[in-house]
Amino acid sequence: MDWITGIQNAINYIEEHLTEEIDYEIVAKEASCSSFYLQRIFSILCGMTLGDYIRNRRLTLAGNELSAADDKVIDIALKYGYESPESFTRAFSRFHGVTPSEAKKDGSKLKSFSRLSVKITLSGGNIMDYKIIEKNAFDIIEKVEAHTVENSENAKSIPDFWTRSHNDGTVKTLLDTTTDRTYIFGVCYGNLPENAKTFDYSIAAKCDNNTVVPEGFRKNTIPARTWAVFECKGAMPNAMQDMWHKIISEFFPTSGYQPTYEMDIEAYTDGNMGSPDYRSEIWVPVIKK
Repeated sequence: MDWITGIQNAINYIEEHLTEEIDYEIVAKEASCSSFYLQRIFSILCGMTLGDYIRNRRLTLAGNELSAADDKVIDIALKYGYESPESFTRAFSRFHGVTPSEAKKDGSKLKSFSRLSVKITLSGGNIMDYKIIEKNAFDIIEKVEAHTVENSENAKSIPDFWTRSHNDGTVKTLLDTTTDRTYIFGVCYGNLPENAKTFDYSIAAKCDNNTVVPEGFRKNTIPARTWAVFECKGAMPNAMQDMWHKIISEFFPTSGYQPTYEMDIEAYTDGNMGSPDYRSEIWVPVIKK
């Protein structure tokens, strides 16, 4: 199953269960991937977190019902998963700009967030520089942190990890230790057990058998795989984010390859990351469909 179809299946499931508790693990099975990758793919492809989508759709439907019927606010709150009228009122007011009680009055203006439909749009003329490469196994030395699978949280915690690693000498230690200074890697590990709450993310560099592992780091082996390698040109983080969107929305739906979901690697070169000429890469292990 391609990612576009998988995400649409997930959306269809969500829409059918908006008045129930939604288990991301069950939603992920509709998309034939892990909960972690579902949240990553959804965020990149749709421009919002899965949680934001569910919340916005519930509040839209709640607004429709309050304006069209004589239901009590507490009944609507409970129907759409809020434990109290107070928490529902806060969320409703942030979204619609009016309170639930005001929404029941004639002429009250409410916001609407439509159901998503994910499609491939052929815009034409887009050039994506990529290579399919067979790589032998290679060793890395890495500093590892666990991050929550909640995309809205790790989108903040991972950049913070990078900032701390530049400031506390982690990146310098990697550059002083590595046998190949071409890249500093950001390695995102997949293959998570069901209901996993965290995933490992590391900042890493290549090493060899003779490398002495500094305290606080670990040595790991990246297995031999077929990799789709995508070249990014431009300032960080926009160039990398734009390429991820192209990978998910253009490359995988049409290329004949699919990801293995084991990991992915962002490879950063030395240079000015704010420059329009800065170059980096994204490595994704793939198999043929």
